[in-house]
Amino acid sequence: MSYDAIAEEYARRFPDGLGHRPLDRALVRGFTELVKGRGSEPVADVGSGPGHVTARLHDLGVPVFGVDVSPRMVALARRAHPHLRFHVGSMESLDLPDRTLGGLLALHSVIHVPDEALPVVFGEFRRVLVPGGYLLLAFQTGDDEQQRLTERFGYEVTLDHFWRTPETIVTHLVKAGLELQARVVLEPDEDGERARAFVLARRAE
Repeated sequence: MSYDAIAEEYARRFPDGLGHRPLDRALVRGFTELVKGRGSEPVADVGSGPGHVTARLHDLGVPVFGVDVSPRMVALARRAHPHLRFHVGSMESLDLPDRTLGGLLALHSVIHVPDEALPVVFGEFRRVLVPGGYLLLAFQTGDDEQQRLTERFGYEVTLDHFWRTPETIVTHLVKAGLELQARVVLEPDEDGERARAFVLARRAE
């Protein structure tokens, strides 16, 4: 598990996943307002990593919990945010009943999902959302490219990244039975990172 190997260094280098990006924070805040407008249904932060964004949603008044495939990331999140719930889980098979969540957030986590697994993942997202529930995705964009990292932060890893266009993601979401609400593309920061896309979708029924 590559993220287990780099979990400590990742958490140290990125102490707040949205702290230096005001536009990203604004989009996440808009998502929380939509979810809170529905009622008190829980929200899942899928791919929660060290739990920074989960904690931010909690501070905004959302009943949220985190899910991550990396046991080490979950351990770090529990240590940093002991008042919140985190558990190990895969987005391809969420350990949640049908129609449970008022919202689901997945920031920069579907970039590790291969093309053939996207229908399964988005089908799971739709399954666990209540009718009217919201999904917010964020991902670095590209022309449907694949990249494999074998080193990060000085550690040996095997991390596959899939850089997709917003149109590709939207097509998969619609096929999974979710309705597109909005898409936003943020141009690269000065640090040279890729453009970032946010896609908001909703389960209609």
